[in-house]
Amino acid sequence: MLKKISLIIIICFVCSCSSNEDYKYLINDPETYNAVVKNLSDVVVYDIFSPPVASRVYLYPNIAAYQILQKGMPEKYFSLEGQISGLEEIPSPENYGKNINYKLAAIHAFIEVGKELIFSEDKVINFQDKLYEKFKKNGLPRKEFNASVKYGNLVSEHIMQWASKDMYNQTRTYPKYTILQGDEFWKPTPPDYMDGIEPHWNKIRTLVLESADQFPANPPKAFDMTPGSPFHKELMEVYDITNKLDDEQLAIASFWDCNPYVTHHRGHAMFATKKITPGGHWIGITAIATRVASSTFDEAVNAYTNVSIALFDAFISCWDEKWKTIVVRPETLINKYIDEEWLPALQTPPFPEYTSGHSVISRAAALALTDIYGDDFKFNDTSEVEYGLPARKFNSFIHASDEAAISRLYGGIHYMMAIEQGVSQGQKVGNYVVEKIQTLKEVQGTELASK
Repeated sequence: MLKKISLIIIICFVCSCSSNEDYKYLINDPETYNAVVKNLSDVVVYDIFSPPVASRVYLYPNIAAYQILQKGMPEKYFSLEGQISGLEEIPSPENYGKNINYKLAAIHAFIEVGKELIFSEDKVINFQDKLYEKFKKNGLPRKEFNASVKYGNLVSEHIMQWASKDMYNQTRTYPKYTILQGDEFWKPTPPDYMDGIEPHWNKIRTLVLESADQFPANPPKAFDMTPGSPFHKELMEVYDITNKLDDEQLAIASFWDCNPYVTHHRGHAMFATKKITPGGHWIGITAIATRVASSTFDEAVNAYTNVSIALFDAFISCWDEKWKTIVVRPETLINKYIDEEWLPALQTPPFPEYTSGHSVISRAAALALTDIYGDDFKFNDTSEVEYGLPARKFNSFIHASDEAAISRLYGGIHYMMAIEQGVSQGQKVGNYVVEKIQTLKEVQGTELASK
């Protein structure tokens, strides 16, 4: 009888110890960080952030998380201070000692910074409460939780003070774009004729680029509606291709639409659909890459951070070009001069045409991911499945970025010149970011990863 009681006590003790350690598996699981990022991405969709603004929402939370992990793993990672504009060393964790769980602190800082950048804070808080309750139910000690949260709060405040100096708040007060006369200049497009989005985005502080105009595109072809002129050929190419799209081309256009707010008009009724932004799509691809590569928690944070930096500077570079050249969209000219009934396959976004944002930011993000995971990285892109579109397979990140670029021609919203020059611009931005940003250290003469 005593032997049975002893056995029961031992079993209970072992089970109790196992249960008390379960929280570590949850916190260490890279899927936990993927879920935290996905929650923020869902709120970005819900709150209808424009593509450039969304890139800012993804950026600062990831940097907060990365900087905390770097404090906990200084032998593996470099700090970003001194590598990106204006970022100073985050507060020391010394006051919280051994009780800090750096992954939990990173998660908390990500969430807290994210709250400051979105509108629907309640959706993040609800997710946060459930996540923390799960950690606690699986044995997270109170001291460890409190120390990690306090340190995460301290770092999130530090990051937000830095973020507040990036000119975002100031540009909220700048005047709207005044429409210029002349057919060569961008005009608001159907169906809603919205104001141009973020005409002052080139005033936002870059991270790695020395200035917004460091990598300008070649000038667009001169406006000339004479049949046979270089510009007219660009316009007719859009018209001709969109009038005979095959199923694959239409599927490509739809897959990479990434328009955060598409309106639908039926008679006097109007409704809208919300989707991820172009940057959000590449954040989704980053999540997929972490799974395919079996990345650890810290490797996932590293990947998101590098991609977020590339996206952020790429949007600034592209928007600088857009609002300097102010090139008219194909839809405006085709409806006026060629076919007033013509509609593009995709709804035209409310900002100038040149260069193609998809082309610029996709190539920059693809280069950041390639630097981390390699050239020959096959993956199944399921980012758009939740929006009713089938997954697409790619042989590499560059392959995906090429398809994202050409999708804008199939969609009828970009000339080929904007796509080609956009890819070139994104290549320059991406290469520069990859060259300048160093995150992973070399250990015993062998680099842990390419970044």
